[in-house]
Amino acid sequence: MAWRSGILRARDQHRRLVQRNGFAFFSTAPSSASSAADSPPQIPRFDHVPKPYKGPSGDEVLEKRKKFLGPSLFYYYQKPLNIVEGKMQYLFDENGKRYLDAFAGIVTVSCGHCHPEVLNAIVEQSKLLQHATTIYLHHAIGDFAEALASKMPGNLKVVYFVNSGSEANELAMLMARLYSGNLEMISLRNAYHGGSSGTIGLTALNTWKYSIPQGEIHHVVNPDPYHGIFGSDASLYAKDVQDHIDYGTSGKVAGFIAETIQGVGGAVELAPGYLKLVYDMVRKAGGLCIADEVQTGFGRTGSHYWGFETQGVIPDIVTMAKGIGNGLPLGAVVTTPEIASVMAQKIQFNTFGGNPVCSAGGHAVLRVLDKEKRQEHCADIGSHLTARFRDLQERYDIIGDVRGRGLMLGIELVTDRKEKTPAKAETAVLFEKLRELGVLVGKGGLHGNVFRIKPPMCFNKDDADFLVDAFDYALSKL
Repeated sequence: MAWRSGILRARDQHRRLVQRNGFAFFSTAPSSASSAADSPPQIPRFDHVPKPYKGPSGDEVLEKRKKFLGPSLFYYYQKPLNIVEGKMQYLFDENGKRYLDAFAGIVTVSCGHCHPEVLNAIVEQSKLLQHATTIYLHHAIGDFAEALASKMPGNLKVVYFVNSGSEANELAMLMARLYSGNLEMISLRNAYHGGSSGTIGLTALNTWKYSIPQGEIHHVVNPDPYHGIFGSDASLYAKDVQDHIDYGTSGKVAGFIAETIQGVGGAVELAPGYLKLVYDMVRKAGGLCIADEVQTGFGRTGSHYWGFETQGVIPDIVTMAKGIGNGLPLGAVVTTPEIASVMAQKIQFNTFGGNPVCSAGGHAVLRVLDKEKRQEHCADIGSHLTARFRDLQERYDIIGDVRGRGLMLGIELVTDRKEKTPAKAETAVLFEKLRELGVLVGKGGLHGNVFRIKPPMCFNKDDADFLVDAFDYALSKL
């Protein structure tokens, strides 16, 4: 089979690589007698029949994409999938094959693909009015802002709507600089905060950065309990922030921004207690504290509605996108009335931000998440999924770390548990094999050796078991 020959090639390449560097070759075989079933696992039953597809083939789509779209676009898999339909936690390709979506359109589909209540809200509003901008009154944007503000702690009650996470973080950085009167921002190494010219500076992964001016930004040591030099000691990581303030700035900063669980960076959860220490330091230096909730928000972590709540803090500004719209181009910035007032110095306007269709759809998302108790669901299914992956970790030495919360997990593969050497070749082979088995996952981390498990929040226990069984089966063949 093609995947088996791919595994053999990858193992041969990796064996030669590690031998050149003086390491013993690492075995991915189970570390106990237990092993996966001989036959591949079967995707759970699902009561939906996709419509017959009559559009262009995947090859034709790819040819047109290469001809007319930018060359910076990338795609997953050696032969990219032509996805033509989605329903809740499943996707369908041009041949009608069903896949378990464990990546949710890069952590964007919260309620489920084409959720009927969200879809109905979008369609009904589209029939009446699609666009008018905020120069006129329309109830949808106010209703949505009120519902969103009700989810926020403290005095975080003023909402700005934008179209993406990058836009949200750009606006948050602008607010921090205007309010504080300072320029310098602090973000974490391994962070991802967007791909615009401003947010590229906040991002700290070289694979996502162009050689352009950074814009007065400091990247501090990442409080990563698995890879970090200080383990889980939040106080030592926080000291690096204070050192940057003391030795790298005038003593005053505009703000600090962080994801509570780093998404693109590989589902890295910050050391416990870190944000509380850092927020105090930053505020003493005149800066504002920004929580990037683009991936962690809306109950995905299970334990809390917002990721920052896991650290026991209340930010000055919160940014969000992705899950807020279940696939709509929608983002938001929420802050206090005092901080928001600085934006009134000039005209601040966003043509599409908070348009009637996106506002109706986003409001429906909030209602669905509450009605279907998705935060509680993420906690339950996430606990089950984590426990099963940790069982696999006991059996397969290649699994170096299982981390995250709720339905935002990372599975890091290594060729040496002590050295934590990235298992890049094996990850690539397993990625392809999981697709063959009907499972779509994401990849993250600087070396692409972390599987990102972040499915739609309707993902259930049967899906979780199928996902882990597929991992088990694929790993057993390495």
